[in-house]
Amino acid sequence: MNAVALDRVGPSIAQRLQVPVIASVVYLLLSALLIGFKTDQLVLVALFTGLYMASDTSRRWVLGFAIFMVYWVLFDWMKAFPNYTVNTVHIGDLYAAEQRLFGIAHQGAVLTPNEYLALHSTPLKDLLAGLFYLCWVPVPLAFAAYLYAKNKPYFLRFALCFLLVNLLGFAVYYLYPAAPPWYVAAHGTGFIADTPGNTAGLGRFDALTGLPIFHALYSKSSNVFAAVPSLHAAYLLVAAYWAHRAGLKKARALFAFIAVGIWWAAVYSGHHYILDVLLGIACAALGIMLFNALLRRPRFARWTERYRRAIEAPAQRALRLVHRGHITGHDRDNDTLHITKHHDHVTPHH
Repeated sequence: MNAVALDRVGPSIAQRLQVPVIASVVYLLLSALLIGFKTDQLVLVALFTGLYMASDTSRRWVLGFAIFMVYWVLFDWMKAFPNYTVNTVHIGDLYAAEQRLFGIAHQGAVLTPNEYLALHSTPLKDLLAGLFYLCWVPVPLAFAAYLYAKNKPYFLRFALCFLLVNLLGFAVYYLYPAAPPWYVAAHGTGFIADTPGNTAGLGRFDALTGLPIFHALYSKSSNVFAAVPSLHAAYLLVAAYWAHRAGLKKARALFAFIAVGIWWAAVYSGHHYILDVLLGIACAALGIMLFNALLRRPRFARWTERYRRAIEAPAQRALRLVHRGHITGHDRDNDTLHITKHHDHVTPHH
């Protein structure tokens, strides 16, 4: 049986339905218990099930991007466990630290960079801040889509590393709940539970464009006391790193530029202190180091290899291996390819 024929052979419809049905039922039940029913949960279920069942190609695609769905689900479920119920929220002490380390003297007072930049806002800066901030997830997702089409080993590494960085950030949210700068500007240093999300300086982008983009985003915020670390500051750094590893120099430069823009926008808009941004950068660096350490563990490497095979068409895999000269034989009984190397089949760029 050749590789193309293999791609057409698969389980029955009833068997294929088992995975999306079980996953959907578990997700909907847990969501209803934790945060209540929402219509966007049905959208996610319909998207996953539809793509899983539509074709072998779409099934492999949704299995790959399920990593990003896990990120979104975990972020959404955090609403059920407010971090301010776990540890004390840092408000005044974080503000004081920012003021002490990065304070700017202005008319006899010492302002945080957020406060100083708020006094010097302009429509052009508001527009740029909004555009940069809107890149925080769409650009990494677009990069993931490119890698999925061109280089699945690096797609998988980027996606899993992205998830790991988020898990580290979520953990810090609970270890060190922290209020953003706009909270201090609006409410002072006293703690107010269940404070709703706020667009802060990004509201000026909404007003300027006439589009309530950030209002819609922050009205669904899982927790306003999750300023440390700034994961906005981390995402494009992770993308830049994996673009570098994949040898994509132009993408690396673009992502680095956008990352710096997001860092500036985070402070300018009043959503993060410089300290938050620095800790977000540290979170990205730590996540990358931990993920590379995981890749050196044989068990994890074997698991990622199995995952890669699940999202890569057999015909594409055969063609890629032929071009790389890695095929040594074909087991016609088991329809498996034997290869001389079992890692990336690409040369990483360090």
